[in-house]
Amino acid sequence: MTPTVLTPILDWLDLAGIAVFALSGAVLAARLHQTFVTMAFFALVTGVGGGTVRDLLIGAPVFWIGDRWVAAVCLATALIAWFTPVRLWEGKGIAYADGAGLAAYAVLGSAKALAYGVPPVPAALMGVITGTVGGIIRDVVAGRPSIIMSPELYVTPAALTAVLTVAGMLAAPLLGIDKEWAWGAGFACGFALRSAAIRWELGLPSYGGRVER
Repeated sequence: MTPTVLTPILDWLDLAGIAVFALSGAVLAARLHQTFVTMAFFALVTGVGGGTVRDLLIGAPVFWIGDRWVAAVCLATALIAWFTPVRLWEGKGIAYADGAGLAAYAVLGSAKALAYGVPPVPAALMGVITGTVGGIIRDVVAGRPSIIMSPELYVTPAALTAVLTVAGMLAAPLLGIDKEWAWGAGFACGFALRSAAIRWELGLPSYGGRVER
């Protein structure tokens, strides 16, 4: 099929999510006292990891290969992290920014999957993958436990965003509204849930059954 061209709104969401995730990767490398090359690598892998996996799964051209801005944004973000003290990026501020990137990427991934003809449920999963896989790759490369291995609400906000985005885009023509409303609602709800999890340390219950050894 002919790929549907996504709107500039989603393009800006894409770059915003890339910048935020790239910063989290670069800052992690800075905390580990790595070289600039490693910081740039972490920024790139974290920024494009989820989108790359998504595009490979849905049969789309890998989004950042033919885009002159994506790698430049990751490199610029690594430069910012290199020339600023790590303490500027400590605290919950970076966590909230990461939450915004998570929600933005979940919107983008779901919308792009639908645009490529992916059915609704897999399309929502593509949103989750887009929002979370870059951070998972970052943590694995850094040799630290991933956030998905804790009960903290992280994948859940991405899933909420993706489901609302897909449902809203499917309902928009029936309701006579623009699909941008679905993107905004999905982003707002997912970011609100992630922010609440950060603010009040919300998490899902862990498995309480007996584990045989």
